[in-house]
Amino acid sequence: MLVSDFDYHLPPELIAQAPLPQRSASRMLVLDRATGHWEHRYFTDLPEFLAAGDCLVLNDTSVLPARLVARRPTGGQAELLLLRPLEENLWEALARPAKRLPPGTQLEFGGKLKATILSREGEGLVQVRLEHEGELLDVLHHVGLTPLPPYIRRPDQQPGVKEQTDRERYQTVYAERPGAVAAPTAGLHFDASLLERLAAAGIALPRVTLHVGMGTFRPVTVERVEEHRMHAEYYEVSEATAQTINQRRAAGGRCLAVGTTVCRVLETVAGAHGQVQPGTGWSELFIYPGYRFRAVDRLLTNFHLPRSTLLMLVSAFAGRELVLAAYEAAIREKYRFYSYGDCVLIV
Repeated sequence: MLVSDFDYHLPPELIAQAPLPQRSASRMLVLDRATGHWEHRYFTDLPEFLAAGDCLVLNDTSVLPARLVARRPTGGQAELLLLRPLEENLWEALARPAKRLPPGTQLEFGGKLKATILSREGEGLVQVRLEHEGELLDVLHHVGLTPLPPYIRRPDQQPGVKEQTDRERYQTVYAERPGAVAAPTAGLHFDASLLERLAAAGIALPRVTLHVGMGTFRPVTVERVEEHRMHAEYYEVSEATAQTINQRRAAGGRCLAVGTTVCRVLETVAGAHGQVQPGTGWSELFIYPGYRFRAVDRLLTNFHLPRSTLLMLVSAFAGRELVLAAYEAAIREKYRFYSYGDCVLIV
């Protein structure tokens, strides 16, 4: 299977550069796998596609202000994107420009945080030793920036969109477990009012945690899909969450995964018969067409980049031809794409 099989052309003007004023005002393309048809709806219509007894699973990870910008000792700008802690004050990070940051390079961020490059691991990855006073999370909130995807241009091209806006809106309203370097974007559409409507309708809202990292946004650089290897991402599934999902499905309810991150977690911990097992660990699961889903019945997701692992996962769930045809329809209808864009509900 070729990576080029998952390519499509997107007019640049359809890449959403800022969130809508209201979270739940997004459009929603509803894709029916059984009939191969789709319809154009709004996100506030989501409760119509669920029933009492169903469960809607959320990822409660919280995005760290993990993008750090400094001046190199020789001049010029250097950036680190903290990806995951390896041990106390030792982190794996994505460095730019990595070739100009050899081991031993020291960087300072806002006078409150220092980083020393210890080693280079390839593909821009480095290991860094951090020095700081006080709690690291507090320091990051003071000196760090929201790690937006590169297709969202900040700040020169969009001077009206402030870092504070991104820090609030590139975060779900139920985020409470710091550790992600990218948002689980399907969840960005929910506001408190819609969550209350769902709960009042008898829909369970269990949560899992997957700290979004390189595994989600790393580009696919190989030619054949099967040769790609996912970067591990940390997950947690509680006993209560596993029990809720299993009981609801056993009684005939359906499990809707909010986003590809939730889908990957549930499929990582699902047994052969679809029973969700509680636990923690690192998921390297790569889902692409041919995969047989065991725990997820429905999927809510944003529109994804061409040739990405996320588009491959969605194609595995709904069929590549149907997904690409629906994407073409969304482009014709001028949907907003990617992180701050509209969404797709696959039933």
